[in-house]
Amino acid sequence: MKLITAVVKPFKLDDVREALAAIGVQGVTVTEVKGFGRQKGHTELYRGAEYVVDFLPKVKLELALADDMVDGALEAITSAAHTGKIGDGKIFISDLQEVIRIRTGETGVEAV
Repeated sequence: MKLITAVVKPFKLDDVREALAAIGVQGVTVTEVKGFGRQKGHTELYRGAEYVVDFLPKVKLELALADDMVDGALEAITSAAHTGKIGDGKIFISDLQEVIRIRTGETGVEAV
């Protein structure tokens, strides 16, 4: 099992969710986050004063998947979140040692 963590632009969330649903992904956890990478933020003008916005709004998606679904999910996220501009985001893949469904006590892939 793998834990996929993807950080994408907020306006791409619906596209990514629909792409994941199309390949059969049933559960996604979404968190609104702020951060920066190579973009390093940007400057804005507010009431005549210029200020730097260091942390940009992003959306973090977390998915626990069986190994055989990982490649499809990566392709779905990458294609749906891609704009070709700086700040499209990142995908992190981690090994998932165990999953337990609290309601039933199921473990492993059955709990996903």
